Amino acid sequence: MPQVPQTLDALAVRTWCGLALEALGRAREEIDAINVYPVADGDTGTNLYLTVESATAAVEAVFAGHETVADAGDGRASAGEGRPTLADAVRAMAHGALIGARGNSGTILAQLLRGMALVLAAGGESARTDAEALRLALRQAADSARDAVAHPVEGTVLTVASAAAEAAGGAEGDCGTVARAAYEGARAALVATPRQLAVLARAGVVDAGGRGLVAVLAALVETFTGESPRAGWALGEVHTRVAMAAGPVTEATADAGARPAPGVDAGHADPGCADDRPDDRPDDGGRAFEVIYLLEAQDTAVTRLRDRLDRLGDSLVVVGGDGLWNVHVHVDDAGAAVEAGVEAGRPHRIRITHFGLGDAHTAGAAGLPPRERAQRAVVAVVPGEGLAGLYAEAGATTVLARPGEPPASGELVDAVRRAHAREVVLLPNDADLRHTAAAAAEQARTEGVRVALIPTRSAVQGIAALAVHEPGRRFDEDVVAMTSAAGATRYAEVAVAERQSWTMAGICQAGDVLGLIEGDVAVIGADIAATAEAVIDRMLAAGGEMVTLVLGDEAPGAIAARLESRVRETYLAVDTVVYRGGRQGALLLIGVE
Repeated sequence: MPQVPQTLDALAVRTWCGLALEALGRAREEIDAINVYPVADGDTGTNLYLTVESATAAVEAVFAGHETVADAGDGRASAGEGRPTLADAVRAMAHGALIGARGNSGTILAQLLRGMALVLAAGGESARTDAEALRLALRQAADSARDAVAHPVEGTVLTVASAAAEAAGGAEGDCGTVARAAYEGARAALVATPRQLAVLARAGVVDAGGRGLVAVLAALVETFTGESPRAGWALGEVHTRVAMAAGPVTEATADAGARPAPGVDAGHADPGCADDRPDDRPDDGGRAFEVIYLLEAQDTAVTRLRDRLDRLGDSLVVVGGDGLWNVHVHVDDAGAAVEAGVEAGRPHRIRITHFGLGDAHTAGAAGLPPRERAQRAVVAVVPGEGLAGLYAEAGATTVLARPGEPPASGELVDAVRRAHAREVVLLPNDADLRHTAAAAAEQARTEGVRVALIPTRSAVQGIAALAVHEPGRRFDEDVVAMTSAAGATRYAEVAVAERQSWTMAGICQAGDVLGLIEGDVAVIGADIAATAEAVIDRMLAAGGEMVTLVLGDEAPGAIAARLESRVRETYLAVDTVVYRGGRQGALLLIGVE
């Protein structure tokens, strides 16, 4: 048997994320199928998977960044020097889950991971931690997730999380022992959920979010022991055990389910997949919309936002901290929910699902014919609001990728669905998104959509591809033309170094201006405009007919005029076009074709 860690370090976090993603991938359809509370929209398994996918991608990015720094050294790095600390890994995991959280279940899972990270990152640069810290982390996870929910109800994922923390708290031994105790406690609580929530008892199922958490905890056990607990355990056994434990399900036995699971404080309540009000509330037919967005705001503003959204709707979950929050609510007035976010701070990645009319995971409205599919569409990832507008004007369906927040494959699949076309051209516009885009394309193909992935590595290559897009010609011909235009466009960017590091152009210091051509640092300077001029000169030395400049919000106001003037005076046959990109990470994107 291969060696497995007995303490929690960065590598264990990486392993856990990967195993949890695999486990949720296997269980996704099963979990979707039992998603009945409070909205039977059949997406809890998918939402949990996408949330963990985002967390996993963030952890992998941290490892890749440290390995790159180590590789750029002098070859004398000691073992493990190219590896992040535990604090780096758990913070990345929590942040990735926060920005990628989907649905009520995913939002709660993100807060569970954030709660763990608050404890595990407290050691700072410590490389690893022990079983006691893991026990405390599981307790903090359960408590912080409960605090994030406006009106918890027992019998859902928080009940399962509380039971896991209670069981872990009484376990003696190493991390593997603590993880197994948490798993067993969660599994027992999951089987009991139908006795706590009438809608589950009536359907004869356990809570879907709790089932997903059990899968995540099973992955934690496997991380420390190398063995997956109860390898053959699946929903079929859960259903059998529910029937044996509960006997025939009646309204009386279902409503008696107000009793909390063993180890759960009856003074708390717990949300499931959506509505967190008591189950005996008047039946109003459910809310019309699910509204989710990321929000940049201060704590005091978020407190006021919670109160306002609580009056507007239900299923309210607000998670996060340190200025970045993920907001989830079910409302009848989606505009009012978004407006409340605007008043509190800066909402983005806004996602609105109409439960009646449907979107990625709901059926069409009764009596309305399905909307006719377009023949062809373009789906593109763009790094800023300005470019999102530009791409949208050209007819593309866009996915906004903010700095440090790369989209998950599920977001790209959703964009393909929104495009509602038989044929889709996918432009990832980032070399680091090639695997994510490939996974999204493969998923879309299983849904009957013909997808062509053009490996654009920058938004300026996407602009060139979109400029030659012609929906009226044959699909293959259009793809070839767009691929050729993108490939003929060299790309660069100007950015500011965040820390000292080795580069292809030498050692840079924090605050230096970097000119990157095709992903490699080619120029290190002190002045933004001068560095940009040097980059353009190098690129045009190989020829070119058009220079595209995309200015970020942080770029100096006069830089566009200066660069346009230099190109016009130095390269007489070369044209220049300028766009405003918004918050795109880089100060300036440059394309030469």
